Amino acid sequence: MSIPFLKGHGTENDFVIVPDPENALDLTPATVAALCDRRAGIGADGVLHVVRSAAHPEAKGMAADAEWFMDYRNGDGSIAEMCGNGVRVFARYLQHAGRVTEGDLAVATRGGVKTVHIAKDGDVTVGMGAAGFPEGDITVTVGEHTWPARNVNMGNPHAVAFVEDLAHAGDLYTPPPFSPPSAYPEGVNVEFVVDRGPRHVAMRVHERGAGETRSCGTGACAVAVAAIRRDGSDPAATGTPVTYTVDVPGGRLVITERPDGEIEMTGPAVIVAEGEIDAEWLENAVRRAGRA
Repeated sequence: MSIPFLKGHGTENDFVIVPDPENALDLTPATVAALCDRRAGIGADGVLHVVRSAAHPEAKGMAADAEWFMDYRNGDGSIAEMCGNGVRVFARYLQHAGRVTEGDLAVATRGGVKTVHIAKDGDVTVGMGAAGFPEGDITVTVGEHTWPARNVNMGNPHAVAFVEDLAHAGDLYTPPPFSPPSAYPEGVNVEFVVDRGPRHVAMRVHERGAGETRSCGTGACAVAVAAIRRDGSDPAATGTPVTYTVDVPGGRLVITERPDGEIEMTGPAVIVAEGEIDAEWLENAVRRAGRA
């Protein structure tokens, strides 16, 4: 037996895509980790499990608004609320598979229903919802450096630190320590940000459950809204949308915050391969992981 899969990326944040409309597959954490292993598996930052909303217990309540549910898993097998780059690649898969065409669609996620627009030029825009700004002072530390960080919630938690040099973020293999520990009981995505020009920033990120990734869509949104408030140009106060360009190691994303708080993220999404997962290999890989 074999399991169909595809491989895709959004600004080099890469994913194994597993189509499973009726939610028939048991994607355990060990299974996901085996698929995402970059040496012994297919390799990815995470898995996009493609399921009809009506077939998934966590998404049935959204089925009237969105036919498809993005059951997203981090590379270590843990469950995540949202993945901005993942939503774009998820939409591109649906288009590739003939499930949708250019134009608008809705995608259910654990962070709510997201509106998506597939443009003729190939870019995909995602309505990411509004950012939340939990109260409390946060600091992030790498080596001898400690910075204040902006606490931003994009359906998942982020700590955004503005730094002088992206190299100060270190190797980002392990989660950067943050304080107070109670601020993020389930871990946090940490973004390190430098200015590149007017309304133009660059970032590196440690994604919880994945380590440093080439891009993070929700992280780019968190960075943009943190920069907007740092720069005193809150659209809710000015009545004018604000757009920031966010460079990530894997490319470039364009983030717009509207006066109503809605954040839109635009960027590429690419399907690079498709094939079949050998079920016997996967079973053995999961078994070996269980003995480790």
